[in-house]
Amino acid sequence: MTQQNEEMTLTEHLSELRKRLIYVLSIFILGLIAGFFVADPVYQYLTKAETAKGFVLHAFSFWDGIGIYMKIAGLFSIIITLPFTVYQLWKFVSPGLRPQERKASLKYVPYVFLLFLVGVAFSYYVVFPMALAFTTTITEKMGLVETYGMKQYFSFLFGIVLPVSLLFELPLLIMFLTGLRILNPIRLRKMRKISYFVLIFIAVVITPPDLISDLLVMIPLLLLYEISVFLSAIVYRKQLAADQEIEARYVRSEDNQHTG
Repeated sequence: MTQQNEEMTLTEHLSELRKRLIYVLSIFILGLIAGFFVADPVYQYLTKAETAKGFVLHAFSFWDGIGIYMKIAGLFSIIITLPFTVYQLWKFVSPGLRPQERKASLKYVPYVFLLFLVGVAFSYYVVFPMALAFTTTITEKMGLVETYGMKQYFSFLFGIVLPVSLLFELPLLIMFLTGLRILNPIRLRKMRKISYFVLIFIAVVITPPDLISDLLVMIPLLLLYEISVFLSAIVYRKQLAADQEIEARYVRSEDNQHTG
């Protein structure tokens, strides 16, 4: 391959990547527009939920209300865009995959949406109430009057919900990268100590500094990693079996040619 052909190939790859990014951005903008229509019902639900009772939320800026609506619309758009983004990533890398790898990795895309919703539910109904209860208790012990702006409340909420929800995509991400032969269960087992440290650090940072709260978040995260290793092993075994089958076909073909 000449240098000119290599440059053309690189240009084609960059052009394809730009096209995929434009698709993702377009869906994100459409999701953002749709998010503004659901922002008020979501806001009403969140402010009337049990965790928000007892708080009188204030607006300290003319833009606070609009800012909260934009954050809700943004989160809604991320939820909608996430599986589409993964699909576009698959479309970008699929030409370099074998047919069976292409078909297997495509199956992961619908579950991106499902796992993200599970992560949202876990972070909102489990992690967020614990963090809120802890900060409220400390505030009361210090004799302070709780006067919160709506911006601070929702920033605190989204700052917990979004990272934890994304962590729930870990099993699918590992399976996808295994399908692309970037990761494998052997490498994941070697990385277990480092991975555990990172996940424990995340659990400690996003939860109140008490053992029960840490464990309630830490254990699911560690289980997610072990599930990821298990699923990676399944994908990896299928890859090895497919490779052996292809090699066997090649050997049979060579033998037939020599026989002929």
